[in-house]
Amino acid sequence: MKILIVVFFVLLTYGVNANNDNKTADKTRDKIDQISKSIESKVIEWRHDIHQNPELSNREFKTAEKIAAHLKSLGIEVQTGVAHTGVVGILKGGKNGPVVALRADMDALPVVERVDIPFKSVQKSTYNGLDVGVMHACGHDTHVAILMGVAEVLSGIKNELKGTVKFIFQPAEEGAPVGEEGGAELMVKEGVLKNPDVDVIFGLHIQAKLEIGSITYKPGGTLASANSFSIKLIGKQTHGAYPWDGVDPIVTAAQIINNAQTIVSRSLPLTKEGAVVTFGSIHGGVRSNIIPEEVKMEGTIRALDYDMQKLIFKRLESIVTNTAEGNNVKAELTIHPGYPITYNDPSLTDKMAPTLKRVAGQDKAFITKAVTGAEDFSFFQKEVPGLFFRLGGMPKGQDPKDAAPHHTPDFLIDDSGLLLGVRALSNLVVDYADLK
Repeated sequence: MKILIVVFFVLLTYGVNANNDNKTADKTRDKIDQISKSIESKVIEWRHDIHQNPELSNREFKTAEKIAAHLKSLGIEVQTGVAHTGVVGILKGGKNGPVVALRADMDALPVVERVDIPFKSVQKSTYNGLDVGVMHACGHDTHVAILMGVAEVLSGIKNELKGTVKFIFQPAEEGAPVGEEGGAELMVKEGVLKNPDVDVIFGLHIQAKLEIGSITYKPGGTLASANSFSIKLIGKQTHGAYPWDGVDPIVTAAQIINNAQTIVSRSLPLTKEGAVVTFGSIHGGVRSNIIPEEVKMEGTIRALDYDMQKLIFKRLESIVTNTAEGNNVKAELTIHPGYPITYNDPSLTDKMAPTLKRVAGQDKAFITKAVTGAEDFSFFQKEVPGLFFRLGGMPKGQDPKDAAPHHTPDFLIDDSGLLLGVRALSNLVVDYADLK
């Protein structure tokens, strides 16, 4: 009888404590929503300012200054000059818990903006020796503004916060300038995930063809690896009227391009994962009646499986080498280091999916298919478990077919989608700490 009474009181106490924990969690979530809503106009204002003043990779000086000043105003410990222009903020909560990192990329693209909006960019800069326009044509301005908002939200619940939050504002996601290092890879090399050691990392990307209020995610490979390649073909120059007196690298280039199309269609198990081999550049010759000595080609390789990636490398090397030899042409193939697969840890994704569904709505957060775009967020995920999800930025009711793609002059994001991003990242931090 005494044992039963003891068990009863233990269960009763456990139930009371669990109920109190749930009430505390609910209050924290409500506070997150209240603060997020109260600063929505500030987040939009930050986004407009950053959009109007875009900066190219490894040159995000003013953007970094704006971020650092905001974090310092919140009492957050700030590190600057990380991987050239990166900013890292460290917020220590009032309770013990894990170290959670949140990442936003800062760089813009060499694109001339064509959208007629009040905060349109008219900035100019130099890219690879060329005079270019500069535009946030991939939405990194929204990422920065959202994470600045999250920093303010979590600072506002600092006493209830379990653990530590690292706010990582990353330069050069689009790739460092020629001859420079940069991006997530350099941040990892410089120890951004250390001191304190990060347990898990979350990140998002705005999507121009996904309606506002929506979130999509996928466990496992969600974005492809990306490797560029270059091919140099050396033949023998001759008059175009007498091709037998030379060795034609242009014909060889054409055969290589055609033969390479069989890599994906005939060598890869496409029911397993997707892959792409694309030639994007070919240069050779100066006039119609001269067969040139040299042709240069460039392209990109995308894969969602590392075994398939290795097979692509092997098949491309074989095709280039053998096709060139068959035409008596010398060939040089270089496959350049690139981005790994953006891989969402399946266990972490399953654990945090209820948070995304609760914040966006059960029918507004859903699993989607992988895409062959790439993200250097993948370098963080190679070191610690990570979850990368997509956030809707397309105006309600618009047909996705009519929405301009990323990296184009007409790229457009609806500001009203930013609030969900602030709420989603803030809740992921709090919920992960509760589940840890």
